[in-house]
Amino acid sequence: MGMKDGFLKYNRELPGTRTPAERTSDYKEIYTDFPEEKTVLQAARCMDCGVPFCHNGCPLGNNIPEFNDAVYNEDWELAINVLLDTNNFPEFTGRICPAPCEGSCVLGIHKPQVTIEHIEKTIAEKAYELGHMTPRPPETRTDSRVAVIGSGPAGLTAADQLNKAGHQVTVFERSNRLGGLLTYGIPDFKLEKWVVERRTRVMEDEGVIFKTGVNIGVDIMSNDILSEFDAVILCGGSTIPRDLPIPGRELKGVHYAMDFLTQQNKRVAGESFGEEEIIAKGKDVIVIGGGDTGSDCVGTSNRQGAKSITQLELLPRPPEGREEENPWPEWPMILRTSSSHEEGCERKWAVMSEKFEADSQGNLKSLKLVEIEWFKNKEGKSGFKKIEGSEKVLPCDLVFLAMGFVHPQRTGMLEQLGVQVDERGNVKADNYKTNIDKVFAAGDMRRGQSLVVWAISEGREAAREVDMYLTGKEANLKSKSRAVTITN
Repeated sequence: MGMKDGFLKYNRELPGTRTPAERTSDYKEIYTDFPEEKTVLQAARCMDCGVPFCHNGCPLGNNIPEFNDAVYNEDWELAINVLLDTNNFPEFTGRICPAPCEGSCVLGIHKPQVTIEHIEKTIAEKAYELGHMTPRPPETRTDSRVAVIGSGPAGLTAADQLNKAGHQVTVFERSNRLGGLLTYGIPDFKLEKWVVERRTRVMEDEGVIFKTGVNIGVDIMSNDILSEFDAVILCGGSTIPRDLPIPGRELKGVHYAMDFLTQQNKRVAGESFGEEEIIAKGKDVIVIGGGDTGSDCVGTSNRQGAKSITQLELLPRPPEGREEENPWPEWPMILRTSSSHEEGCERKWAVMSEKFEADSQGNLKSLKLVEIEWFKNKEGKSGFKKIEGSEKVLPCDLVFLAMGFVHPQRTGMLEQLGVQVDERGNVKADNYKTNIDKVFAAGDMRRGQSLVVWAISEGREAAREVDMYLTGKEANLKSKSRAVTITN
């Protein structure tokens, strides 16, 4: 590495954030400017650790020490080339990835880990600034036509990879804009949409064809896609949310989190939406679910001017630091406080919702819940029981169900294609191949709800399998485990 004792000289430092009062008045990204020279010193903290466990922590297998070294030496062109070798969209992962690589950083055993996510974002932005992220169409084209259904990170990655190999790629997206959850699920204060639009413009200039507002299985029948294209990759995501079937679920004011978040993203973009408006202003809001989607509901409710926000989690409160049964390099199961929580939110742990209650006019007025106690049985399996006498009633006008997603939508495209599903309801695709000839699947639609880095990894691996299917020879696309150069 460029500086072998940088981890001893410099402390972990990240960009600051705008004050909660300032940032909740808009939907812009929350971070303040961070001097480039500070990022260079953060890269200097990367150790010559011998075995870089960050490679294993990242599903993409990013060559993290190599791009950190390039940043320390301020060789930004080399840094972006190293990063793009394994990660198609560092401008996305540098903003919204939970950074499992940092959880596996060797420095993290005794000191705060390297700021890998921030360094990724900086590399990507410097690449655009310096002209290293310009369109690079393939020099030659094959005769093969590939349809990618869905323009989330898995679909965009598969399209990008296959286009680089010279295939003719068309991406179909049923929404009006590209990006999937990047555009319609993640709030603008975490990922402004010009970031997605900038990248898809580059892909379009490289030859990828995008068709928005096209719902395969409705606007175009699935058989027509099969007859028109030589291969099809299903990247429609896991879109059916987990419900909470308790008394009062039907009351007005109980909504799925993604309906709320999608509507607000459309509002910010100036898009119209036909459904009834969901607005938190002046209301007592309860968010059920303690993950990132729940946190996004908290941040959005704060910006809309909610009267109060309470977030509920079934699991017990995590510890402040690693416990013995959660050693490095495992992902640290510790308490995380997001910027949205800092803006205002009460959090309750180990509670179970029992009943939504209505007022005399039939409107949602409160939620009845009970505290629970977690335990492990003789086999080591976790369970819980209600704590007698711990029942509470929380006032609420609005409830968001943010408990994750169960499987992809089956009606329409999947039913028409006749693809098999696994025991969890996801598309069954061994080696990314479904039971239907020339139909492949990747991303959340195949593996279930997961991280953006896993979606990108799935897109890369599926593209590799499709390339082998189309060419009849060993793939010429790079993947995490088998890196080879593109040759056409």
